[in-house]
Amino acid sequence: MNAASAGAPAARTGSVSLVTAGEVPPVLVRWLGRVDYEPTWRAMQRFTAERDAATADEIWFLEHPPVFTLGMNANRAHLLTPGDIPVVQIDRGGQVTYHGPGQLVVYPLIDLQRLRLSIHDFVAALERAVIELAAQCGIAAACRRGAPGVYVAGRKLASVGVRVRRAGSYHGLAVNVALDLEPFRRINPCGHAGLEMTQFAELGGPRTVAECAAALAPPLLAALRLAGAASHAAPACRE
Repeated sequence: MNAASAGAPAARTGSVSLVTAGEVPPVLVRWLGRVDYEPTWRAMQRFTAERDAATADEIWFLEHPPVFTLGMNANRAHLLTPGDIPVVQIDRGGQVTYHGPGQLVVYPLIDLQRLRLSIHDFVAALERAVIELAAQCGIAAACRRGAPGVYVAGRKLASVGVRVRRAGSYHGLAVNVALDLEPFRRINPCGHAGLEMTQFAELGGPRTVAECAAALAPPLLAALRLAGAASHAAPACRE
């Protein structure tokens, strides 16, 4: 089953099969472009519900129109002044975050049991991939204990929120590339009042979502132990 048959928008560029070792089927990496939030979320749910032991893992790279999303047990008090931006209550963990044009969203649809990854290890792998990309661009980024995501000098560069059902992961990672950060001031990002955000375009990293997707794919595949057949994609660092 592929992303289109699951209900997600058709990929706008060709899908890339990446060969993995042993019994793990090749992972399918898809670039979906800019797609609406709710149908993409529902497609992830369907993919996860219908997959079996032989289903290849997929990683969807995309961006969303403006939307606030609230985790399953999120406190709506963290949603301050949403204004005209839609709010969607969803089934991931965590509090409230913002998605919008200029932010790379990555949805790894991964069989964690097959890869022998715990949820903790999976989240750490997502963080590690962004930290590695940042390092390749000369940016010192780090994770924080008890506050998932990636930070640069105290400001948040990437957010992580996942859900696991039947050992299959969905939701995932949001990386700020080159977007209007104002909507983050309408919320307490990830439940943290006063948390400031940053983005790659301000730090000397990739300047477009497509560039960031190409640059992030190799360290992400390596962190997830899915082989590095896309390692030819060089990071788009600013000269």
